[in-house]
Amino acid sequence: MTNQEILDQFGPRESMEYDVVVVGGGPGGLSTAIRIKQLAAEKGTDVSVVVLEKGSEPGAHILSGAIMDPRALTELFPDWKEQGAPLKQPVTDDAYVFLSEKDGYRVPNFMLPPFAHNHGNYIISLGEVTRWLATQAESLGVEIFPGFTAAEVLYNEDGSVKGVATGNMGIGKDGQPTENFQLGMELLGKYTVFAEGARGHLGKQLIAKYQLDAGKDPQSFGIGIKEVWEIDPKKHKPGFVMHTAGWPMENDTYGGAFLYHLDGNKVAMGFVTGLGYANPYLSPFEEFQRWKTHPRVRWYFENDKGEVTAKRLSYGARAINASGINSLPKFVFPGGALVGCNAGFLNVSRIKGSHAAIKTGMLAGEAAYEAVTAGRQHDELTAYVDAFDASWLHTELNKDRNFKNWFKHGLVVATLMNGFEQLVLRGAMPWTLRRTKADHEYLKPASECQPIVYPKPDGKLTFDRLSSVFISNTNHEENQPAHLTLKDAQVPVAVNLKKYAGPEARYCPAGVYEYVKNDDGSDRLQINAQNCLHCKTCDIKDPTQNIVWVTPEGSGGPNYGAM
Repeated sequence: MTNQEILDQFGPRESMEYDVVVVGGGPGGLSTAIRIKQLAAEKGTDVSVVVLEKGSEPGAHILSGAIMDPRALTELFPDWKEQGAPLKQPVTDDAYVFLSEKDGYRVPNFMLPPFAHNHGNYIISLGEVTRWLATQAESLGVEIFPGFTAAEVLYNEDGSVKGVATGNMGIGKDGQPTENFQLGMELLGKYTVFAEGARGHLGKQLIAKYQLDAGKDPQSFGIGIKEVWEIDPKKHKPGFVMHTAGWPMENDTYGGAFLYHLDGNKVAMGFVTGLGYANPYLSPFEEFQRWKTHPRVRWYFENDKGEVTAKRLSYGARAINASGINSLPKFVFPGGALVGCNAGFLNVSRIKGSHAAIKTGMLAGEAAYEAVTAGRQHDELTAYVDAFDASWLHTELNKDRNFKNWFKHGLVVATLMNGFEQLVLRGAMPWTLRRTKADHEYLKPASECQPIVYPKPDGKLTFDRLSSVFISNTNHEENQPAHLTLKDAQVPVAVNLKKYAGPEARYCPAGVYEYVKNDDGSDRLQINAQNCLHCKTCDIKDPTQNIVWVTPEGSGGPNYGAM
């Protein structure tokens, strides 16, 4: 049954009205809600705010490196230390290392550009910070609905956004309501703020509907794959940060890796692959596994005899914005706004987005509060745009605007030019580099590329996808329609497999896509939607843009602990 047929049979949906509806319970969405409630408390007004979170709890779907610049958090909560915010491990040392296959070169710290310095920043679990923010929000009177997916944008007759509808529950694989069926509900607001993270499902629709990206560079993304390990205390250096570039990536492929020493003998390690890569045989997951075998990396996980003794605790993956201010869409529209990574505010040069999410959430919250208390609704929050243009975040993003685009000339040129722009010109460049193609347009036919043979996992330091997904605590209700949909079921075999050697089987970090044989020997694409980590890579990188990620039932997906 279509959604309209369900509504015709079971509707109308119940509705709840708020002053502000926030979609997404991450740092951006929660900061929006918190700032509104702070202003209401300061000025003695009553402004109602609700936050919808598709994960089982705030933080369940949050994954980031992560090093956090506390500047925005300090603006939101000047006393965050006294309130117990989980920023426990300050950065003590930065190491930037260029890797060859067997060795590496550490750049002297005095030669690092400003964006590479992390003095004053903290190594964190963004999931833990998100849960702390949720506690603060609730204490201020914010209503948080975890386990509810915002599946549909609702519009007024004049085309402005009037709210969202949550997804129906209890729809079977056949599309028919089961005995557990529950109709979704409508959350209506004077303003609706979308904070879904990178490549947000509804944000993508809004950008297209209102043509918010007109005149902007296409968005660019990377896929970040991360693991958390417990290592030998003798090799643990609390606060030590290492970033690497070079091997195993080719010079013309954007990517890099990180290894962060948290407290408690834990390290967070991960690999980011730019999704503008050209070779369809490349596998971001396998590149990450291969990187771990480099002598400069594996040393941390071995004992004196060369045996891997460290323990892998968790695994996850998430697409991240990598475009910068050149690709930033217009982020307000009638009745709503985009904040954080849903718009693309992440600073890729600093590999940081949580401070930008918190800051833009605050700015959007301030604009929404002023509009609501002035008696306005469903218009554009232009004060949010003006406040961003005048903010330190705009200055920061503008200074680093060329960082990613230099990499189209390769790692060596990008390193030299970024160093020149930041160390010599101090970010005051008289030029701006542009980008003209979306990530999916860069993939070359398999016939023009060299296959990549990856080593088999050893089960100690390197692993396969399925054992990795297992420790991400990913779960979806099996009897529901697949949330990974195809516009045309013939395209995967006829185009993707034939022309590009089936790249979805390699770019997915969770083993969702695999080509299998039918009884007659023909090929078909099998979609294992239950494995999905909600990373959005397929929605971004599919060369034909035939795969469309839609929301599954609430609470489904990964359940990250301290990621």
